[in-house]
Amino acid sequence: MSITLIYPTPDVGWAGQRLDGVLKHALAGREVCTVRRAEELSGLEGLRLLLALPLGDTGVNLEYMRMLARLRKEPNLLDGCTGGLIVDGAGELYTKSAAAEAALALNMAGCALVGRPLVEGTGSLANFAVQAKNLGTDLMGAYRHAAAELVERMEIFSFPRKERPQVLVLHASSHHTSNTMDLWSKVRERLENRCGLQEIGLRNGTLSDCSGCPYTMCLHFGERGGCFYGGGMQDEVYPAVRAADALVLLCPNYNDALPANLSACINRLTALFRQTRFYDKSVFAIAVSGYSGGDTVARQVIDAMSMNKSFYLPRRFALIETANSPGEALSLPGIDERLEGFSQNILDTLCL
Repeated sequence: MSITLIYPTPDVGWAGQRLDGVLKHALAGREVCTVRRAEELSGLEGLRLLLALPLGDTGVNLEYMRMLARLRKEPNLLDGCTGGLIVDGAGELYTKSAAAEAALALNMAGCALVGRPLVEGTGSLANFAVQAKNLGTDLMGAYRHAAAELVERMEIFSFPRKERPQVLVLHASSHHTSNTMDLWSKVRERLENRCGLQEIGLRNGTLSDCSGCPYTMCLHFGERGGCFYGGGMQDEVYPAVRAADALVLLCPNYNDALPANLSACINRLTALFRQTRFYDKSVFAIAVSGYSGGDTVARQVIDAMSMNKSFYLPRRFALIETANSPGEALSLPGIDERLEGFSQNILDTLCL
């Protein structure tokens, strides 16, 4: 299978030169078509895409910004594509934030992302210290290995679909006052005849956040299907995640962030992640802001669940709305059409 490399012309030579070598290693022996400018993004529907983004010290690539603008303007530009990202920086900052921004733009333009779709090279490559030690190589060797492994997964990955997939819904909201829950109720009506649904509320105050146990301790408990802190996460959430084909996260915007209990739940998934990867599970989100910032919350979900925890990110994974007063979300202009589209996307992703 061929790879289409989206490689915006770098504004600074240093980052581009290093990234050139990484890409040469990762793409060796493959048929590659390279796209370097925004006007060349047309006609890519259904392809396997690798965005390689070289950044300078400022975290800015001007040609990429033109690409970003086009992705945001044309929501069907990359329909049917599957992709991954390599972001290479000249310094220690901006690579992760640029990656999250790019991932959301690609996704909302119709591109699905494989689990753990990001290979990130900071200026020092210190972020590869653990991988280099585990592989018995240097930092650059670990960087090249990660890029090659990403390309291999992109080439062969196909998300499994089932006759009646299991969907786990995680929330920390009140059913009586939450616009997020109102939107989910309409989505649930559209899914319940074709999916098995399980909802878990995280509002009871008994969910402890991850306290950062040593790696070996976390691995020890994870291999036994649990966590040092036990409780509802171990007894209810872990078994539900194992059984689920997809997670739907209900994400009201609290101070431009995920709700605290939902964040704690994601953090506690680390012990389960030590035991297994989630490449064959997808994640969706409903994000509702009272005033603005729904895209910020969506990027946090991408960071935590796809880039970190390895969940598959289906195209247009998030329904992002703005509503303040109770009940307002269901009266938004065009909301029925958007609910129908979001629900159908879940069914198209999961169901045979």
